[in-house]
Amino acid sequence: MKIQRHGAVLGLVAASALLLGACGSDNNTAAGGSTPASGTSVPVECGGKPKLNAEGSSAQKNAVDAFVQAYKAACPSADLAYNPSGSGAGVKNFNAGLVDFGGSDSALKDGAETEAAAKRCQTNPAWNLPLVFGPVAIGYKVSGVDSLVLDAKTTAAIFSGAVKKWNDPAIKALNSSAALPDKDIAVIYRSDESGTTDNFQKYLTTAGGWTKGDGKQFKGGVGEGKEKSAGVAQAVGSIDGAITYVEWSFAQDNKLSTAKIDAGSGPVELSAESAGKAIDGAKVKGEGNNLVLDLNSIYGTKAAGAYPLLLATYEIVCSKGYDADTAKAVKAFLTVAASTGQAQLAEAGYVPLPKAFQDKILTAVKAIA
Repeated sequence: MKIQRHGAVLGLVAASALLLGACGSDNNTAAGGSTPASGTSVPVECGGKPKLNAEGSSAQKNAVDAFVQAYKAACPSADLAYNPSGSGAGVKNFNAGLVDFGGSDSALKDGAETEAAAKRCQTNPAWNLPLVFGPVAIGYKVSGVDSLVLDAKTTAAIFSGAVKKWNDPAIKALNSSAALPDKDIAVIYRSDESGTTDNFQKYLTTAGGWTKGDGKQFKGGVGEGKEKSAGVAQAVGSIDGAITYVEWSFAQDNKLSTAKIDAGSGPVELSAESAGKAIDGAKVKGEGNNLVLDLNSIYGTKAAGAYPLLLATYEIVCSKGYDADTAKAVKAFLTVAASTGQAQLAEAGYVPLPKAFQDKILTAVKAIA
């Protein structure tokens, strides 16, 4: 799928540097800045397994395609096959040893997931390496409604079935000038296990009083499920009255309207600038080379002009435990992905790694054994 994006996405890069440059402490707040990687070239040691296999997040599929092109350019005899089966499948099949690394919109959960990953890695810890960042849109299609404002509380009510009509008083209170129809709301959610679902439900829990819980399975108990990011976006595009949560690039690709979010300081439209303002106040966490981001402070932000619904996509890898050929190829691919592979991400609706965080990723990749 070819996706054209506006150059405005580049504006998010500098803002994201404020968050990512501070990674590594449970109590840090975003501070300082760094120069975006912008496709910076670093030495790559090619070789090892000729064709890697990876699986998982469909949200990062277009980014991985760009990484593969750069990998093949740097290492002409190498290749990687990526199956965008969803984050849940990516984690499960990585832990089962069926793929060389997994892609997920959420870091491994403490407990069973982390323990299974360590077992797969020959009793060594798995690392969560974030390589792709992007906003999540609340995409909708309602005839005659070109502008829509939602807050987290109303969004939670819609996705739990408490608000069933587009002209419900809760929606009308946020959209006094809109001609809201007396039409049923058709909720579309991810039927497959998805880190996007996990992030969305965590946002609703933090900001909207959602009591259904989080996790990779949608727990709202209402609506119709569709597989993968492309599936939900395409479904909304074909149903008048539909609404979903989906990565911004997929909402744009399917020409969906996107709701503004009012977090308490007025309606905020999803844009590179507004996403960057949310990142500015984020707290981060991470220990050693296991680079896990804490997005809860973004979800609950009330900063003026900040769009609070964002996600990060991780590559889940073994710190140790690969055979020598696989380790060499995984390191080569991830080195390219974190450097020259970043050059095309802005055009695809993603956020290239800033220099400070690129260095952390490359340090972790180098330490894989």
